[in-house]
Amino acid sequence: LGAMCTYSVVLSLHAKGYESGLVLALITLCHVISRAVIVPGSAGRALWLSSLGCLPMVVAGYYIASAMPQAALAQNPLLPVISALYLLLWGVVTVAISRLTARIIYGLSQKVRDASQLGQYTIEEKIGEGGMGTVYRARHALLRRPTAIKLLPKERAGEHSLQRFEREVQLTSQLSHPNTIAIYDYGHTPDGIFYYAMEYLDGVTLDELIAHDGPQPAERVIHVLSQLSGALQEAHQLGLIHRDVKPANIMLCSRGGQPDQVKVLDFGLVKEFKSDAANLSGQNTLLGTPLYLAPEAITNPDGVDHRADLYALGAVGYELLTGSSVFAGATVVEICIKHLHEQPLPPSQRQHDVPPALEQLLMACLSKVPAERPQTAREVQQVLAAITSVPSWSTARAEAWWGQHGQRIREQVKSRVRASTPHRTLAVDFGSRSAVAG
Repeated sequence: LGAMCTYSVVLSLHAKGYESGLVLALITLCHVISRAVIVPGSAGRALWLSSLGCLPMVVAGYYIASAMPQAALAQNPLLPVISALYLLLWGVVTVAISRLTARIIYGLSQKVRDASQLGQYTIEEKIGEGGMGTVYRARHALLRRPTAIKLLPKERAGEHSLQRFEREVQLTSQLSHPNTIAIYDYGHTPDGIFYYAMEYLDGVTLDELIAHDGPQPAERVIHVLSQLSGALQEAHQLGLIHRDVKPANIMLCSRGGQPDQVKVLDFGLVKEFKSDAANLSGQNTLLGTPLYLAPEAITNPDGVDHRADLYALGAVGYELLTGSSVFAGATVVEICIKHLHEQPLPPSQRQHDVPPALEQLLMACLSKVPAERPQTAREVQQVLAAITSVPSWSTARAEAWWGQHGQRIREQVKSRVRASTPHRTLAVDFGSRSAVAG
């Protein structure tokens, strides 16, 4: 930068005279300020770099003025010194402006960077958003492992929402099934942002899978539903109902070198049905996603039990097998009416080569009467294991699918949800965190 400015002065003095050279020198000093704006650094760094950029201007101005014609120097012998002092004065102003600019911009960027640090987790980018918060990919400072951080924004942090968010993480942290997302940590910051940290999953949800790849082979559907029912069985044994089982809350990923591992996400609407805990999800409120709601969840939202999850499991399997939801409608009301009164079309009428035993299981799960459905997720798992007419979904086939489609789908999904998040730091109030945990 200094060489560029000096070259400009020398060129202008020789080509266009002394006055033009000084004007151009002042203009080129703006480049020093521009550097501080475009490449902000600390105030000290800006001071040294700006000074080094301006110094050649002062020296060059002195020596070039000394080379002026003798007649000009005779009229003003102090011209070289005046030129140098003139450029020095403007150099000092330039350095001061550069330092102030760098201090402001760098200070703001540092604050933004500091605001994205949540305890020992550095937030990197947004990866999703749901009814109970926003999810970001983060990195642990010491372990260096990728982590997902779910935040409850301040605008949603009313007392009721905060209780639900705390309850979600407390209940989810009780689950240890390999097909349920694992919780690492939770707490809240001094300024009231509640968060929890969970395992980061680099995969695709079932709705993304269906959208990009259409109906899935029966053996893969059985493979997925078997894992899903295993995760639900553990939750139900602990007295927890998910209440929002849907393709968007079920992810396929690779864990432990095994592809097509299911992870059940987002227990934001979870309910304890074996205890007298207060219903923090709201009384007489329609909860869940309409396409996967059991009839009793529509008529009596507070009276559902674990069999509502099995209805949703059947709806997920139906959509995974056929590529279409059980019922469609222009409005929520229309869809709910169909759940209440209309019998679903058998999958075999929408898709060829549907195993009869699998179709029978899905239709049983979609029964309007809870007593006519499988009564436990374990029962669903056992029926799936007994379907011997369908070959197993092999690791080789799963790996071949991921090799052909996985990266493309992941990139398309990320391009839709990626939002640059500045790097910020928020200290965790461990005292409050302990109080929350207690």
